[in-house]
Amino acid sequence: MSRFYCECIEGGSVELDQVESHHLMHVMRFGVGSNVELFDGMGVLARGVVAEASRKGVRVDVADTETIEPRTNGRVIIAAAVAKAQRFDLIISKSTELGADCIVPLIFERTVKQAAGSSVLDRYEKLSIVAAKQCGRIFLPQIVYPCDLDSGLEYIKKHFPQSRGFFGGFGGDAVSVGSVFDPKFDIVAFIGPEGGMTKNEEKKLEESGAVKAGLTDTILRTETASIAFASILCALRDGYRGL
Repeated sequence: MSRFYCECIEGGSVELDQVESHHLMHVMRFGVGSNVELFDGMGVLARGVVAEASRKGVRVDVADTETIEPRTNGRVIIAAAVAKAQRFDLIISKSTELGADCIVPLIFERTVKQAAGSSVLDRYEKLSIVAAKQCGRIFLPQIVYPCDLDSGLEYIKKHFPQSRGFFGGFGGDAVSVGSVFDPKFDIVAFIGPEGGMTKNEEKKLEESGAVKAGLTDTILRTETASIAFASILCALRDGYRGL
């Protein structure tokens, strides 16, 4: 059954916004009488029937709803350097599909200057909605407005106080990603920019409790590392212990 996003699912009848109405009518070619699912990104999943589909918009009569409780531990946080052009869009979409619970876009000292403004976060949230609809995910990830490392660490400390963190590195002191993971704790993967983190930034991460973890012997692009870490951590969390 096709799924559509609705920010507020209350009562016996709900209206979809312009974007979701367009998707339902003009992309999926649904009309009155079609059975659909709705989700609000915060744990509410509903099933209903399209009661109205016109130029005025789409109205769905809700037949039943269920509420799923959010995860309180083992949450995966991807704290990645903002990448150029469409590359960070890829991080948002794929991290959502894979099951990351929070995405923190970080601006490191060597991050290439990016466009700012309120529309940036709105864009990221729309990308996550599209990805969640495609993969059948119920919860949307928390997405933070791009911030510097200090602010990102403060946010993580406040919202994920029982978390363990790591950042990519090489050498004999780099542990395996699997050894850092523990399902009783939230896990944070810090991914630096193309030019790498500065010694000062690595020191800040180590002082916050993050450890250096190795993945490959090659230097990965920001989006490659983000997707790889999201894949491994979400697979470990969800029970694929063969990794």
